[in-house]
Amino acid sequence: MTLETPGKFLRSAMRSGSAVLLVFLAALSLTGSPRKPYTEREKAAFMQQYLIEFLRPGLQITVNSASVGSDGTITTVYTITDPSGLPLDLAGVYTPGPITVSFVAAYIPASAEQYVAYTTRSATGAVSGTVTQAGSDSGGTTTQIGNGQYQYVFKTKAPAGFDATATHTIGIYGTRNLSAFNTTNNYATATYNFVPNGSPVTKTRDVVTTATCDKCHDQLSAHGGSRRAVQLCVMCHTPQTTSPGTGITVDFKVFIHKLHMGSQLPSVVAGGTYEIVNAFGTSNYSTVVFPADIRRCTACHAPNSGAKQATAWMTEPTRAACGSCHDDVNFATGKNHPAGAYNDDTQCATCHIPQGTTDFDASIVGAHVVPTDSSLLSGLNVAITKVTNTLAGQKPVVSFTVTDKKGNAIPLSTPTFSISFTMAGPTSDYGYTSFGSDVTTMGYVTESATGAACSAGTCTYNFTHAVPAGATGTYAIGVESRRTESILAGTPSAQSVEYGAKNQVVYFSVDGSPVVNRRTVVQTSQCNNCHVELSIHGTLRNQTEYCVLCHNPSMSDYPTRPSATVVAQRSLPNQGINMNLLVHRIHTGARLPALGAGYTVIGYGGSVNDFTTVLYPALGPTGSTDTRNCAMCHVNSSYLNLPLGKNPVVDPQGPINPVQPITSACTGCHADTASSAHALANTDSLGESCTVCHSSGAAYAVDQVHAQY
Repeated sequence: MTLETPGKFLRSAMRSGSAVLLVFLAALSLTGSPRKPYTEREKAAFMQQYLIEFLRPGLQITVNSASVGSDGTITTVYTITDPSGLPLDLAGVYTPGPITVSFVAAYIPASAEQYVAYTTRSATGAVSGTVTQAGSDSGGTTTQIGNGQYQYVFKTKAPAGFDATATHTIGIYGTRNLSAFNTTNNYATATYNFVPNGSPVTKTRDVVTTATCDKCHDQLSAHGGSRRAVQLCVMCHTPQTTSPGTGITVDFKVFIHKLHMGSQLPSVVAGGTYEIVNAFGTSNYSTVVFPADIRRCTACHAPNSGAKQATAWMTEPTRAACGSCHDDVNFATGKNHPAGAYNDDTQCATCHIPQGTTDFDASIVGAHVVPTDSSLLSGLNVAITKVTNTLAGQKPVVSFTVTDKKGNAIPLSTPTFSISFTMAGPTSDYGYTSFGSDVTTMGYVTESATGAACSAGTCTYNFTHAVPAGATGTYAIGVESRRTESILAGTPSAQSVEYGAKNQVVYFSVDGSPVVNRRTVVQTSQCNNCHVELSIHGTLRNQTEYCVLCHNPSMSDYPTRPSATVVAQRSLPNQGINMNLLVHRIHTGARLPALGAGYTVIGYGGSVNDFTTVLYPALGPTGSTDTRNCAMCHVNSSYLNLPLGKNPVVDPQGPINPVQPITSACTGCHADTASSAHALANTDSLGESCTVCHSSGAAYAVDQVHAQY
């Protein structure tokens, strides 16, 4: 063997079953930076090039053709390749890793819009007994017809008299098993639309795109990871399929609505549960919390997604779709339905038109308006126009404007209006600057500016606290403001709406040096991929750039813990709320108990916020709550820039307090004691040594160890 011919050696070892193979793979598996055509989310991206050339990791399935014969015989031809387009062997003899593929065949009846599956299976449960569900084919015949090309003839046949003019679809999902080579399995999904009589396809089921789902779910992945596209999901999750264990439908439009509604379903709020019991086990969705306001239908039904039926949610209301979220409505009896009883969907669009003339009416759009988005609100825009008197020892003077959406000035004396400014610094890292002995908040000071002087639409606020004497570098001032308005007075939709202005942060030098903004780790736009409109603390805070002023390394919930509504929480140590600790722990959520950890923050009014039930929506090969794709939240590969030398983080409930900055960031997710012990063992009086192994390009670089596929 020579290293010049590793592929030849590996193939020989594979054929002979040599134990040397796995040793060789383990010794030479991962190294360096990501390699094309793989992304950093794939373990193959970090393999030695010759190992890639041998294994050729990855899986792509392409359906080339399909037909339904006059006798109902369903046939499809498909190709399986690696990501570079090179053919793969289904049996795993000539290329590494056997591939299992499953097939679904379905059609859309002329009188319907959803699929009916030809391929079915029987399932038995305690409630419904034995039922017939849409499923995959079993017992068909596979023939290799080319290099990487195969023909599959279904055992299932289309029934006599099938409609040859209807849209038919073949779905294929596959798994390539590479576990013998000490790496992850590969998955792929493909669908193919056709009309058996040869006519062009004009009718499809295309309401929501996979790309839209992936904004939150990262990589839509279900039933072990191999089902990865909405186009495939809707072929089995049809009205014909029910859960025999509970007797409820898993029709996609009903199932997905109820799943995402989860804990907010009226039936769950009333003490019930929403769970599916089937061959895959029991899935209880009663604790699911949608990360945005559930009324934001366009979070999933994105109007610009490219889906051909993206507006169907507005134009085609049905009892099944609407009743899935509003599951306290009984259309048969008229209970909780102002229009009374209805036994079909023909009249739904009479009252529920796509959009009416005012917010909160019975139209589809109007009924789902989030109050803070209402067009009836006057609006609130706050802009810092200038900050002066900013040198060390001086008290900053902030010039700003407050206007409504028409540009009219809003008097600061307006009832239910508030505005405050927060000062923090230096931007090299917040948290350990004192703004005076009278300031109880750690690392920052917030002052109300409702008494600021205004003239000709411009207001001026003079800080009562100064930039600390001897301060150096860059400091920041941010603004928060909100108002409450009453709308639709005298109507059934009358309500008071509290909403906030967009936070703005400005930076200034306190010693004449160049202004250096605080490092950007995450951006609000990334958060809003899932949260749509991030807004917390009573709508006051909505920009991550502002959040970090207060959620700094020295802050904990010490101001609010003494007033916890759960008495036992009052005597516990304070909880650290630095931004990286807070966000990592919240998003790790439901996985924390298994790591021997928890995360409970006492909020305003003594509210007890236990985040160990949070289900992070990202999916992956290990199932739900997969937090390994750091780029879902972090921007510009900031997660690769370990915060070496930044401020230590207060963590009174953690195993290390204070904890060094890199350790704090990493143990936010890796919350087990062993990870903390590992970090502590690699920290001494000189600081953390994490970058030796975990910096970009190192043996255990962050991107490499977080590779998922």
